[in-house]
Order: sequence, then C-alpha cells, then structure tokens
Amino acid sequence: MSLSLLNRYAFFAFCVLFTLGGLPFVAGHFWLWALLPVTAVLSVVGLNDLLQSRHAVRRNYPILGNIRYLVEAIRPEIRQYLLESDSERLPFSRAQRSLVYARAKNQSADKAFGTLVDVYQSGFEFISHSMLPAAHVDPRAFRVSIGGPQCTQPYSASVFNISAMSFGSLSANAIRALNKGAQLGGFYHDTGEGSISNYHREYGGDLVWELGSGYFGCRHDNGQFDPQRFAEQASNPQVKMIEIKLSQGAKPGHGGILPKHKVTAEISQTRGVPMGVDCVSPASHSAFSTPIELLQFVAQLRELSAGKPVGFKFCLGHPWEFMGIAKAMLETGILPDFIVVDGKEGGTGAAPVEFTDHIGVPLREGLLFVHNTLVGIGLRDKIRIGASGKIVSAFDIASVLALGADWANSARGFMFAIGCIQSQSCHTNKCPTGVATQDALRQRALVVPDKAERVHSFHRNTLNALAEMLAAAGLERPAQVEAKHLVRRMSASEIKLFSQLHVFLTPGELLSGEVSGEFYSRMWHMAQASSFAPAY
Repeated sequence: MSLSLLNRYAFFAFCVLFTLGGLPFVAGHFWLWALLPVTAVLSVVGLNDLLQSRHAVRRNYPILGNIRYLVEAIRPEIRQYLLESDSERLPFSRAQRSLVYARAKNQSADKAFGTLVDVYQSGFEFISHSMLPAAHVDPRAFRVSIGGPQCTQPYSASVFNISAMSFGSLSANAIRALNKGAQLGGFYHDTGEGSISNYHREYGGDLVWELGSGYFGCRHDNGQFDPQRFAEQASNPQVKMIEIKLSQGAKPGHGGILPKHKVTAEISQTRGVPMGVDCVSPASHSAFSTPIELLQFVAQLRELSAGKPVGFKFCLGHPWEFMGIAKAMLETGILPDFIVVDGKEGGTGAAPVEFTDHIGVPLREGLLFVHNTLVGIGLRDKIRIGASGKIVSAFDIASVLALGADWANSARGFMFAIGCIQSQSCHTNKCPTGVATQDALRQRALVVPDKAERVHSFHRNTLNALAEMLAAAGLERPAQVEAKHLVRRMSASEIKLFSQLHVFLTPGELLSGEVSGEFYSRMWHMAQASSFAPAY
C-alpha cells in the first residue's frame, strides 16, 4: 500500500478503529470517553464519503475532504471581513459601506490624515472647487418638479430617492422601514414591479408605482393590462408618479418567474396573481410593441391616473431603439414626463451571471446618450431624467448630475441603511439581516422604527454632503452642476474635464441634419418611430 494511500485514509481508519476497539484504551481515562461519540460520528461521515458518487474529493479523502467544502462555503465572509481592502468594490467597497452606515447612524464620516485614494491613478475623478465658494444652501430645497406640458398633477421630487425594490424581493419590515424613512425625509419610494403592498401604504410615504411587464396590481387573469384596476390603484393620493419598467440594469431583456411555491397569500393579493401557479414576468410588454405604441400607453396611463406624471425606466441597449422612441415623440406629440436611466451596474435579487456581467450599457454612457438625444430633438427642457446604478455618496449624485440627470435614485445604498451587510444571499431567502427574505423569524430582526430613522438620516446627511460639495464648487443648486465641473485623470500626466471627454449635442442638432458626432448621426438614421428594429 502506497504512502499516499495511507495518508488519504489514515484519519478515517483511526476514527473507525478507535470507535470499534477503543473501550479497553479509554478504561480508567474518563476524559477520553468524550472521543468515542466524536469518532463514531466521523466514522459514519467517512463511510458516507466513500459510498457517495457526487464528489471525488470526498471519495479520495474521507472526512478530511469535507474541510474543502466548509472553507469554500465561508470563503465570501472570510474575504469580506478579513482579506479585502477598503477600496475593493465587490460590488461595493468597505469604504462605501462604512460611509452609508455612518451617515445612517448619524455618526461622523470624516477621515483623518489624508485620502486613501491614489489621486495619480488613471480613472481618478474629482470636482473642481471655486476660488469663491458659494453660500451653503439648505438641502431640503434640492427638489425637482416632474411633470411636462401634458401632465396636470406635477410632483416635486427630492434629488435623491429610493430606487425600485419589490415586496417579495424585500421583506415586509424592509418595505415598512424604507417607506417610513421616505415619509420622514420627504422623498419618494419606488415600489418595484411587485406592485403596491399594504406595507407600502402603512406609513404614507410618497410612492412611485413601477409597472413591469407582468402588470402586477392591475392585470387580468391572463396577464394582460387591466385599465380599470390600474385607475383604482393610481387614484390613491400616495401614488405620485407612474413608472413603466422597460428593463432593469442588472438583467435587461430578461424576464422572471416567481415559482408557485413562493407565491404566498400576501404576494398573491398584492400582485393580483393566483396561488398555486408560477408568477411570470415576461421579458417584454404585451401592451405595446413599437415606439409609437409605447407613447400611446404613456398617454393612456396619464389619462387613467388623472394627469399624474408618467414615464419609463430602462437600461440602454440598442441605441437606435431609444432614438426610435425620440422620433415617435416628434411624430405623435406624446411626451413622457420623465425617463429613469438604469445602469448595467445596478443590482437585483438574482440574475444569470452573463446578464449581470455582459448585457446592458453602464449608467454614465446610457445617461449621456439619453440626455444628448433629448437635447438633439429640442425636448430636453420638457422631460426630466433620473439616474440609478451604484449611487451611494454625494459625489456619485454630482457625477450623474454633470452628465445630464435631474435626480438620482439608490437601491442598495438604502438597503445598507436598513442593515444590509452585502452577504449576497438575497436569492436564498436566508438574508442574515432580515432585509431580503420572506422568513418571518429572520425579518423580525429588522426593527422598523430604528431602521426608518436610519433611512431618513442617510438621505439627510448625504444631501448635506452634496450641499457642501456644491458650495465648494461655487454652486448653489444641483441643476447648476455641469460637465465642466467634473475632472478625470487620464494618465499620470494628463487630466481632462468631462466636457472635454464627451460629445454634447446642441439643442435641435439632430433635427438640423448637421450632427457633430458621427455615432449620433448614424444611430439617428437607423431609428424609426414605427418599429424598434433598425432601418438599414
């Protein structure tokens, strides 16, 4: 028998031999009696390892081979707490999470002894300050009026709000805490596509009702849109705006299924779906299939909601498709009141890794393209733009404002505020902090009054930081932030303003026929109002 074979089976053999013949050995040594049940259990484990056929490591290394799977199971936690640096973004860095935690708890987020960021590394970004700083403005005034010329109930939104997260994805207590925090701070809470639950209504915080392809909360039994049920829900004064979800950043173009065994009585009531049947979110909408039909749907929802702002959210994909919507605006005269641009860096409860990593346009590129297109057709002043995708700090907000956004949304930032520790177990129903689970015992750990105050504090302190940044740059309002105020390091010896890095169209440029950017010109000629397909 080879030495290698002896090494592999030695511990298993010891456990078996000690269990079967250890009684004489332990006689008179009472403390050794405790080893017998241990070796007996390990012997059973080792025997099972030898007989099972799924794991080769366990067959070759009975008992000891299980250590490999144990260490692998706790690897993410060990890495997060012991090994990763403060700046590793997986997907959010410890520094980012610590900033949110501190602001949510009203603790100081100040740093001593200088920055930990390498300011000479390519990609470093900063806001240039002014020799004549402006007066510090009360950030409660940082609001955006949303509602175009076809809207009769405009809404004044904060420049920082809670992005879309559904009940079902988040726990009841998480929804309660987020909504109460929004109510305390005077900002809005996006429902996500899972519709408006009783937990959204409990504290009366402002809601943006997100309408996905499943039309949850306003659907017929066959999954088609139900205008009457929509009108009933939209008439609630707590609902301030309607947001049609075309796609989301983490899995654009991908539908979803909530298995029938997870459709609880509460979810069934909230979404308007039967129990005992899979709850399906199709990849595309059934209410429209062309840019013109999309805008007609926008007009229908605005009429059914008695003139509330209606817009859509999407992650940019094929550029000609959004330009097709822009052409449809010109052709029909129907305008959305707002557009929320979601970046591919956005999060979700679960998504195929190929979608998370390799589908969709990142936020900044998508945001700039949407902004430029609306400027190029002369409609930017009539349509507001929101932005979402890994936004947790005042600088994150300022950076999207500089590229054309009117306000910013955050999902995971507010999840951190209510206790999320980035365990990345959202899809397992075993969230350790009770944020993303339907387990009643686990979510009991999330105490609503305490976490609601943290949501409020995170929002308030982040906007205070934004106000200080703006004042240092010589600005008083978020709307004054422009691309010329942000700077990026290109190399060890070169920096550029955002206004130098990107193409910015002038008002009406796409209509003039003389477009400065060749890419924009080509996409504009490929777009058509009657179809999302390109016109070659």
